[in-house]
Parts: sequence; structure tokens; C-alpha cells
Amino acid sequence: MKATHLSLALALATGLLVQASPATADILLVERVQTESAALPARGQSMSQVEAAYGAPARKHAPIAGPNSREHNPPITRWDYPGFSVYFEYSHVVDAVAAKSRPEEIGPKPIQ
Repeated sequence: MKATHLSLALALATGLLVQASPATADILLVERVQTESAALPARGQSMSQVEAAYGAPARKHAPIAGPNSREHNPPITRWDYPGFSVYFEYSHVVDAVAAKSRPEEIGPKPIQ
């Protein structure tokens, strides 16, 4: 009987300690992007539509085209905003990518 009370007291104490300690977890970039993706520019929008909706970007990078034919390697332009980057093929959005919100956020490994 005493062992049952001791086991019960130990289980309750352990449960209270677990509850009292602060929870920590990794924040995944993928999870945040899934919730914020509706706020990013949509594929197919023009540069003027993006600028009208989101304002002037913090930085506009010069277009970069692949070697040889522009037909097979069109110029890609990147605009950086505080929370995301937008990639354009010619003058239309092909992708918008969220930036990390905090250094501890886990995302893809950088290209080496």
C-alpha cells in the first residue's frame, strides 16, 4: 500500500515538474511558410502589380540570364523585401520565398 502511494506521489511530482518547465521546440521554416504563403506575391503577377501591392523592395538585383539562348535561359530578377524575396522571369513572378524570421529557425542548408 505504501509503495502505491509513493508511486502515485512520484508520478504526480514528475508531471508537475514537466508542466512547470518551459517548453522548447524547433521552429521549422516550412511550417511558417505554409501559414504565410497566402501573404506572398502569387505566381504570374507582374513587377508593377507586386510593387503596387507590397511597395518598393529593399533591394533590386540586376537580371541574370543563363548562357547562350535567352529562350531556354531567360533572365531572372530578384527583389528583396524585409520578410521575403520575389523571383521574376522577365517581368512576371515565378516564385516568392520567405526569409528566416529568427536565426534559430531551421530551414534548408545554404548552397556550398
